[in-house]
Amino acid sequence: MTELRQRRGEGGDAGYRDNDNISDKETDGEDKTEIGGEADRDSKQDTDTPEVQPSVDNTPECLNKALSGLSSRWKNWWIRGILTLTMISGFFLTIYMGPLVLMFLVLGIQIKCFHEIITIGYRVYHSYDLPWFRTLSWYFLLCVNYFFYGETVADYFVTFVQREEPLQFLVRYHRFISFALYLTGFCMFVLSLVKKHYRLQFYMFAWTHVTLLIVVTQSHLVIQNLFEGMIWFIVPISIVICNDIMAYLFGFFFGRTPLIKLSPKKTWEGFIGGFFSTVVFGFLFAYLLAQYTYLVCPVGYSESNSFAVSCEPSELFVLQEYTLPSPLRTLLRSKTVKLYPFQFHSIALSTFASLIGPFGGFFASGFKRAFKIKDFADTIPGHGGIMDRFDCQYLMATFVHVYITSFIRGPNPSKVLQQLMVLQPEQQLSIFNTLKSHLTERGMIPPAEAVQ
Repeated sequence: MTELRQRRGEGGDAGYRDNDNISDKETDGEDKTEIGGEADRDSKQDTDTPEVQPSVDNTPECLNKALSGLSSRWKNWWIRGILTLTMISGFFLTIYMGPLVLMFLVLGIQIKCFHEIITIGYRVYHSYDLPWFRTLSWYFLLCVNYFFYGETVADYFVTFVQREEPLQFLVRYHRFISFALYLTGFCMFVLSLVKKHYRLQFYMFAWTHVTLLIVVTQSHLVIQNLFEGMIWFIVPISIVICNDIMAYLFGFFFGRTPLIKLSPKKTWEGFIGGFFSTVVFGFLFAYLLAQYTYLVCPVGYSESNSFAVSCEPSELFVLQEYTLPSPLRTLLRSKTVKLYPFQFHSIALSTFASLIGPFGGFFASGFKRAFKIKDFADTIPGHGGIMDRFDCQYLMATFVHVYITSFIRGPNPSKVLQQLMVLQPEQQLSIFNTLKSHLTERGMIPPAEAVQ
């Protein structure tokens, strides 16, 4: 964007027309005056974006008074620590309240993250008074959520949909309705285009869609992971939190070597210390959670209008005996050890959360530097906005979903049965006869003559 502005500011009218091949000369002149003049101002101010209002310190007054005698470094340490413990407590309280509350929590976090990113865009370009920008942004958010949550309802709430005729209509034509809603927003955007603001409006159109891709799509994957079993929701989120905390602590006390220019406060000591701490935590935490059927069973919606979380645990969550290597036998004074296979998967999750997950934070840091802001918002004292805390979580959610579909998930009998129940009676009978013939050929059930 800066390069385009400078090129237009230096090239004059002819260069601008040659580069862009705009047939509408009046539009060309207006765009050139607007953006070329802006480039001159940018070159003088050595900046490529308008000023964004700085974040406000909203730390509770009681904390400010209690920590007034400390240096700013230690004051921030205590504020971050207290608020982190508070958020962790709230997270586990929400888990206790069940899957439905967790789904609404994910939706609330998604909306807040979207709001924070869109607000930055609005602040950056507010001086241009772009028509319908905020309205269309929220409309597209509504459309995308309608599509994703509709898919979730169709996949996991079959028994509920069967009892409600209006829902059957919505589910049957869900994708067509979703497309029609999006197409309406698309047409509204085209009608909102203003001659002298074409480029900026398309910038913001792209801004909105990239935000939807980053925030809404990832939060949908979080909910998909939840339905695979709450353990696939809790463990990934917890190990990202652990990595964030341990990397901060190791960096705070031992950090000397800068890790990446995008985040000057990040250090190699924090990065490495966070990695080993997270792997150990994930391995032990997975052992603890794998013992509870409520956490390891897939989440389903039963005919009693409630979530059912009961099953025969899969092999992943059944203790297996493993032979220890020779060096560990002496150390642990045992030849074998009993572990859950899921614990080995937790190592893969912890490794990703520690080595790749932080790049979500680096990406967010680069974004904030591009617009000269410290945090996405000032929602959480000492932490910034909600997006500042969930930049790594969204990347983790995508990895967990891909990991489950690639290495874990197999056929789901309950889901297949739910889909069969939606079919017409003659279709069900046809499937029954086909399945009966198949099982008879394999010798799993006796032929009809033998039964008689």
